[in-house]
Amino acid sequence: MVRLKPFDALGNFTPSTDGLRRRALRGAAATLLSSGLGTAMHIVSVVVLARLLKPADVGLVAMVTTFSFMFASWGLNGFTEAIIKSDDLNHALVSNVFWINLAISVLLTGAFASAGPLLAWLYGDPRIPYLTAALSLTIFLNSTWVVHLALLSRAMRFGAVSVNDRVRHAVEIIVTVLLAWAGWGYWCLVGGYLASAIATSLGAWILCQWIPSRPRAVPGTGSMVRFAIQVYARYTSYYWAHNSDNLLVGWRFGAQALGFYKKAYDLFVLAASQVVYPLTHVAMAALSRVSKDPDEYKRCFTRTLGVLAFISMGVGANLTLIGRDVIFILLGPAWAPSGRIFAFFGLGIGIMAVYETHGWIHLSIGRPDRWFRWGLIEFPVTGALFVAALPLGPIGVAMAWTTSYWVLSIPALWYAGRPIGLSVGSLIKVLWKYAAASFMALCAVMIILRDSYFGASQTALDAFNRAMIVSVLYVSSYLVAVRLLHGSFAPVSQFGRLLKEMLPRRSAADPKIVSPSIQESIEPKPEEGLS
Repeated sequence: MVRLKPFDALGNFTPSTDGLRRRALRGAAATLLSSGLGTAMHIVSVVVLARLLKPADVGLVAMVTTFSFMFASWGLNGFTEAIIKSDDLNHALVSNVFWINLAISVLLTGAFASAGPLLAWLYGDPRIPYLTAALSLTIFLNSTWVVHLALLSRAMRFGAVSVNDRVRHAVEIIVTVLLAWAGWGYWCLVGGYLASAIATSLGAWILCQWIPSRPRAVPGTGSMVRFAIQVYARYTSYYWAHNSDNLLVGWRFGAQALGFYKKAYDLFVLAASQVVYPLTHVAMAALSRVSKDPDEYKRCFTRTLGVLAFISMGVGANLTLIGRDVIFILLGPAWAPSGRIFAFFGLGIGIMAVYETHGWIHLSIGRPDRWFRWGLIEFPVTGALFVAALPLGPIGVAMAWTTSYWVLSIPALWYAGRPIGLSVGSLIKVLWKYAAASFMALCAVMIILRDSYFGASQTALDAFNRAMIVSVLYVSSYLVAVRLLHGSFAPVSQFGRLLKEMLPRRSAADPKIVSPSIQESIEPKPEEGLS
């Protein structure tokens, strides 16, 4: 793999942005392929660790990571987007960003390490200060690689970013499993997080051959820092809207209940994250290029949203049906409560994937301030739902999650797209048929199987057989429902053409690389937009 040298001898950013559409599609293919591989690796580690760790071990570490992950994401959520969005990068400016990010992370590391006794008081567990001190190191380690990976994304070297992420993931899994096998208990998870951060940093510096210079006064530093702070402020409100559930469950019901809840939640976000999160930087890089043309931008975004809704709504409803069997197969009967909790998460998977795309709009049009303001709405709404549902236990909190996404998605997308004229009607037109098709298919399967679906599995083989039968019935029903509502198989054909465009074909210079299907179904300009 060719290593990136982002700046020339004069300090100017050198990578070409020609062939944007081809780069975006290849980047999407690379990230999705990498994400799929990561999912397989994650599943293997989950299967192994579920047999080596207790639910209380997972819950105890989750009590601390609920806070540490927020601080460890400083810079990653902020300076990454600032670098990708910037139209005028140079060596001196990025060097300033590197040192500012590092300095703030050092302060956050010390502050979090000293907060251990406070967290121990909150949760009533004397082991927490030691975990807090160890996990605080991830805050500093993460700051050493943020800028390098952002430069790779800015240059649209998504293949390199994906390779680094998979190596990082493999190192984390190997270290965690080996330590768990050696009897380290919950400390194996801490060791895995630290190993992951170190591996990511080494890979980033190898793939992006750039060494920062000493900081000095450079025009644009202040505006880039302000942009990053706005993004991180939004991320903070988003983070607590999406993690206060862990805090409430751990505080109210203890480490074991949080362990069961956390595994169900992890499966909940897994499906959406495998589609949305790997595509975020690809979408950011591509949509930013057409942000000055509102009509082109809206066309590009709504096409992308339609394909995403087709996949995520289908996957979400199917996982609603088979989720408890999947958890039984992967984790074993000891984790059965996680399966029951997940049944109430499932219906939120598809709309969660849709909801997350509103951030693409805010950042690609350069309005992180509006993204932050939306967070001030999202946080109290989600938090109020969590508090109201808490008396129902972890299952109630899962129900609150699903409700929050269905309530907030359309308003969030409308508010994000308001500066470019994205209307509620255009959003509903794209989404409603996929939501209706998934619900129709879900109901059809439950009616067809009736009592045989609701019975509990006795063995992993029983669970596997039922999951396969349900999935076949569901996919068939979903495709039929999509056909009925759309009057054709156009969404399926569109998705197939998009996959075809993502596959490697000849060379980049081949004039046949852009097929007529692209102009016909996704984007009329062969070098603009992501869809």
